[in-house]
Amino acid sequence: MTDVQRYAAFTTDPSGGNPAGVVLDAEELDEPTMQRIAADVGYSETAFLSPIDPAARRYGLRFFSPLAEVAFCGHATIATAVALAERDGVGDLVFETPAGTIEVRTDKQDNIVASLTSVPTRSRPATDAELDRTLDALGWSCGDLDPAWPPHVAFGGNAHLVLATRSRERLACLDYDFDRLADVMREHGWTTVHIFWQQDAEIVHARNPFPIGGVVEDPATGAAAAAFGGYLRTLGKMSSPSRITIVQGQDMGRRSELVVSIDPDDPQVTVTGAAVPISGSGDLDSRPG
Repeated sequence: MTDVQRYAAFTTDPSGGNPAGVVLDAEELDEPTMQRIAADVGYSETAFLSPIDPAARRYGLRFFSPLAEVAFCGHATIATAVALAERDGVGDLVFETPAGTIEVRTDKQDNIVASLTSVPTRSRPATDAELDRTLDALGWSCGDLDPAWPPHVAFGGNAHLVLATRSRERLACLDYDFDRLADVMREHGWTTVHIFWQQDAEIVHARNPFPIGGVVEDPATGAAAAAFGGYLRTLGKMSSPSRITIVQGQDMGRRSELVVSIDPDDPQVTVTGAAVPISGSGDLDSRPG
């Protein structure tokens, strides 16, 4: 039997944030078993931790959605780091993920807070074909987009299409064609579509459809937050080291806050958030089959 812990990431409220499954003892689990456990848990991702050098706090970390393995998942990384900090104490961690090496720092504040440093980010303009098919699947037109923010495909461990809406009201009215958007995303290798509206210089509101993971929407997406930081850096929006808070999940009733730190001279981005245990942790059958 495998002990699966459940955490809400990017929140201090167990009923908010993005739920993630966390398995701290995955060394003996094969890939089909991890996939089956992730499907049984049913969250957007479950993280599986294996020791590499525990004395140096270095681990292997893999992520599975209910449908497939994901190269990198920010909220499950934050949840895993907090779970380890609760077990072993706060400090620095190194996770070797399919997307690359992720360094994480945990600190004790009112709650345990984790800060992950992404792999180097990058961002490029979206093509007209990419944009047209996505807008069609969303049921949107170009008039729904904010012309001050060009559509991009940004990378922070995974690729994400980044779109800006003209208004908070347009962001709130997200009702898309699940299968058609999944087809577009699968074709281009995108993990989510990161749709945002800028409230002011320090706060943006975002939503992240995630149909290729079998989930209509992600209430907090750390990988997309890292990619968004790379998008801001590429556009030259940050002239000095800066922080921006992404409010996500509010329209789902699971408000999350992701703090993104960007240095215009560094392609790596830091994403910070809290995580707290939620009810429902327990054993799942980890036998093959």
